[in-house]
Amino acid sequence: MKTQFITDDKGNRTAVLLPIKQYNKLLEKLEDLEDVKLYDEAKRNDDGFRISIDDAFKIIEEKRKLSK
Repeated sequence: MKTQFITDDKGNRTAVLLPIKQYNKLLEKLEDLEDVKLYDEAKRNDDGFRISIDDAFKIIEEKRKLSK
């Protein structure tokens, strides 16, 4: 990954420049991690009621949309 850093007058890194493809990949990975987090949260709150995996993903998608 080719990254560039922006620094202040003292040489401290203050920002990062990424190629757009790398940025988009990072966003995709972040969304995947959010899915895992929501799934884990749902498992912790398990009340014994079981749903299909398709329904679980629908719920995850709805929560993701609400959190944006």
